[in-house]
Amino acid sequence: MILSQLSIAPVGVGVSLSKYVKIVLDVLRENNIKFETNDMATVIETKDLDTLFDVVKKAHVAVLDMGAKRVITELKIDDRRDKDIRLGTKVKSLQ
Repeated sequence: MILSQLSIAPVGVGVSLSKYVKIVLDVLRENNIKFETNDMATVIETKDLDTLFDVVKKAHVAVLDMGAKRVITELKIDDRRDKDIRLGTKVKSLQ
């Protein structure tokens, strides 16, 4: 499994970005992606890189399709091959 942290932000659309965050979460749900959202980003669990890049592209384009003229997408990837990692695995290891 791959864990990643995603943040997609349109530029120049005002102060509140909640409607853009909601559309990104809708894209993740529509593609059956497991995720957790926090105050700063969304953590995503995917089976492989192709799935991850496909859904990130769809989310990025969805924000552009809402009328944003500029979008900044940040993606951080944890691709661990020696151990099965899933959402919550890292937090559980701290307990």
